[in-house]
Amino acid sequence: MRRYAAVVALLFVAPAAAGASAQSYSTPTAPPRTTDAGTLAHLAQDREIHERFMRGVAAEERADWAAAEGEFKRVVALDPPEPKGSTARYDLALAEVRLGRLDAAASLLEDALHRDPRFAAAAANLVTIELQRGDLSAARAAADRFVAVEPQSVLARYGRGLTALRAGDLTSARADFRALIDADPSYAVAHYDLALVELRAGRDDAARTELDAALALAPAYARARFALGTVLVRGGRRADARVAFDRCAHDAADPALRALAIELRDRL
Repeated sequence: MRRYAAVVALLFVAPAAAGASAQSYSTPTAPPRTTDAGTLAHLAQDREIHERFMRGVAAEERADWAAAEGEFKRVVALDPPEPKGSTARYDLALAEVRLGRLDAAASLLEDALHRDPRFAAAAANLVTIELQRGDLSAARAAADRFVAVEPQSVLARYGRGLTALRAGDLTSARADFRALIDADPSYAVAHYDLALVELRAGRDDAARTELDAALALAPAYARARFALGTVLVRGGRRADARVAFDRCAHDAADPALRALAIELRDRL
């Protein structure tokens, strides 16, 4: 069983319990009665891989990323067969992200996917890491691969749409977000992101329609409320925009967004 742990909020992949993580490695069997040196060495290595993996998972659970990095680096150096090899690289990548080493994390996830091309969690997190690195070409390639691995996945479509939006490919972004909405009209985030596509395309009326839909589904969606305020300002509806910015300031959990909403509200 694969572990699905997210490195950032973009992909919304929930972390698994340590017990589920350990299933990727399976508990070593009791050693047989033998004195063969090769067999004993193999058993000792298998035991070390298992124990280091378990210690690495425990370190992840307590957010001790330096300790997790050390344990998974040793497992990778021992180069266990699949699925242990790709799983170790995946977990090491998560630790590297938390330690601010995005280049190393991207390389590890690429290696994990080379070993197991259908490792969906690795594909998902690679999209996010490439976006964090600012490599839009690599992010788009990773997003396309994620969709190929999980063609029905909402996360895969969303990741590819967001990557296309960041790259300025509005046609592709619109297609992916529209497909998400067609599959699930109650997906407020997709309505919001489609609104951003329409705003960048200069289609304010279409953007307003999507923002209204997002806010009907999630009235406290502060970013959508802020975007609505900007659309209303552009349309000359200053009083309505002030109400939107005031509501955004009330609902926003992000202090920076709240401060900006208050500033714009007070200017109006």
